[in-house]
Amino acid sequence: MKLVTFSHNRRPRVGLVDGDAVVDGLDVPGIPATLIDFLSAGRSATDALTALAASGKQRLGLNEVKLHAPIPRPGKFLGIGLNYADHIAETGREKPQYPTFFSKQSTCVIGHLDAIHRPKVSDKMDYEGELAFVIGKRCRHVAAEDARRVIAGYTIANDVTVRDWQRHSPTWTVGKSFDTAGPLGPWLVTADEIDDPHNLDLKTWVDGDLRQSANTRDMLFNCYEMVAYLTQAMTLEPGDVIATGTPAGVGVTMQPRGYLRPGQTVRIAIEGIGELINPVVDEP
Repeated sequence: MKLVTFSHNRRPRVGLVDGDAVVDGLDVPGIPATLIDFLSAGRSATDALTALAASGKQRLGLNEVKLHAPIPRPGKFLGIGLNYADHIAETGREKPQYPTFFSKQSTCVIGHLDAIHRPKVSDKMDYEGELAFVIGKRCRHVAAEDARRVIAGYTIANDVTVRDWQRHSPTWTVGKSFDTAGPLGPWLVTADEIDDPHNLDLKTWVDGDLRQSANTRDMLFNCYEMVAYLTQAMTLEPGDVIATGTPAGVGVTMQPRGYLRPGQTVRIAIEGIGELINPVVDEP
């Protein structure tokens, strides 16, 4: 199923996309008001939403609602750097021995069709189209072969990066965490709908220009290995978001540089999930 966080008449709630309609879970017993709480509730919430969808009740047109990021304020938003060989090659870096994780602050998150703000302090803002996964169960010390059971589903991320600020610190955190630098969406496709997250085509366009074209099979560390690595150190919780790295084709490696400019639109498509689209504007 495609789970969404959306609002209608300014009231946010959880729903399910069914064709061109949204099944509205507002005020339905057993369906929590946030997707983090929905994931934490487990099977009971899923069953309640499935039953509501089967009833044909509480439906809104997809064009009538405002989609938000599936997880508007994740407890953790982690990204992995240098996870595609072609991206490592274009940056001139060495292949990492271990997964290289960094944090994006949760205040950077925006949703589908929300505007990315080019900041007042830099004109070196870049895009990074990525597959992201969302944790569905509180977990620690998960083996890679068991990791599938703790992943709730998959979405699309744009790991927007302000390149000069990224270089201010070896942790990259500030350059990765500007407000609006974390588009996620348009929805969360549950893990049972994705046969193999490591065989999905990924493409990124800036306006009509195809900048990135890859397949998730080319990741150095796959989703399950990331879960296994992270849970050796920390507890992952429902709603935590992990972006899985970007392939070659980012703007900083182009000649001339392909940084984002106001008036442009970034579109990222991942097979089996959909499209995440965000316009670029100057920071208000």
